[in-house]
Amino acid sequence: MHMKRYTMPGFWPIGRKVNKFVVTPRPGPHSKQSSIPLMIFLRDVLGYADTSREVKRIIAKGEVMVDKRVIREAGHPLGLMDVIEFPLIKKHFRVMPHPKGLEIVEIDGSESSKKLCSIKRKTVIKGGKYQITLHDGRNIIVGKDNKYKPGDSVLIEIPTQKILNHWQIKEGLPATVVKGKNIGLAGKIKSVHQSKRLQEKSRVVLETKGGDIETLRDYILVGEVK
Repeated sequence: MHMKRYTMPGFWPIGRKVNKFVVTPRPGPHSKQSSIPLMIFLRDVLGYADTSREVKRIIAKGEVMVDKRVIREAGHPLGLMDVIEFPLIKKHFRVMPHPKGLEIVEIDGSESSKKLCSIKRKTVIKGGKYQITLHDGRNIIVGKDNKYKPGDSVLIEIPTQKILNHWQIKEGLPATVVKGKNIGLAGKIKSVHQSKRLQEKSRVVLETKGGDIETLRDYILVGEVK
């Protein structure tokens, strides 16, 4: 139910020494170190409640949605690209990468039905069809279309999971760094360097406003929400 504050991720907007314990993200689509509990977002980020009891009342009334699904668990983990909505007051937010880890930014309502996801795995299922697994744990069956590869990104419609767009990591495409020391930086892919040995990892050079940066291919999310 709770964990000690000194073990929480650095991007959580609460003091480490105020209290000994803090609510822990429940098992779900994102790990503890790459998510923020819904409780902390409502109470400490937005200030919609002063206490955990007030947060639980708001959630119990079904007034909070994540990826178009009503959430009734205060410890629900909010992770990369998740969409949080408050239908009654017509407010929409998205979890974005930030130099400190993650941040939650307000978005326009027209964007709330779209989510950018990276493809983590692809498997063959019954009937020779392909199933892709996205970074938030959701699975989508894409039939016998073999164009989707791990590392690619898809823009999906939520909650239907209809694929609206698909990007491979190629030169000239928009991308955002979601891991590593350059997390939060965005730009266009300038070049892709494929590894030639097993010990090496493929790298990507991004052209950003502050200059070119190089990062691991696995550390970027290609594409954009449009």
